[in-house]
Amino acid sequence: MIPLNTSKSTARRKSEPLSRVQYRLTAVPPEPGTWPYRHRVPDRAHGRKIAFAAFVRKALADARTTRAWTGTEVSRRTGVSRQTINRWVRGEWASDPEAARVVAFCEGLGLDPSVAFGVLGWDRATPSRPAPSAPPMDPDVEALLRRLVDPNVSDAEKFHIRETIRYLAYRPPLPLEVRKGRKQAG
Repeated sequence: MIPLNTSKSTARRKSEPLSRVQYRLTAVPPEPGTWPYRHRVPDRAHGRKIAFAAFVRKALADARTTRAWTGTEVSRRTGVSRQTINRWVRGEWASDPEAARVVAFCEGLGLDPSVAFGVLGWDRATPSRPAPSAPPMDPDVEALLRRLVDPNVSDAEKFHIRETIRYLAYRPPLPLEVRKGRKQAG
């Protein structure tokens, strides 16, 4: 420490009280690579965190744009808590994510878990479960999906299609008696 005096002279007078003398801390740079308080994190582990965070952010962005899912909806559909997903996005995890959660996250979003495993640098392959085959799709639904990805369709029309689909997907099912009554009447 070097005394820094408030008066014009640099030497402290004997009669001057100590409280008027200000001290300035001077940092003496340590030798390169010898910071005692800094934990060295392997660059590889940090890079994996950054890569996995980017993977999760991209998956969430795709879910928001293509399916109009919120973070809560992604959490509900994947079975992975919002807190866990947020930690993955920020890259704030002390140990590697659990493989089961990574698989659940990927399958809930329709992604291949082996891509996430590759980003994490894991050498193990996907679980030996066969990939479920997609059920046959109704031609009307296929036509709507084509309109949603068509660049010639306006954003307003795409918004209307998404809102209608969302309404139909989450409305409560009709009671059995009402469904039977409509079939008999028609």
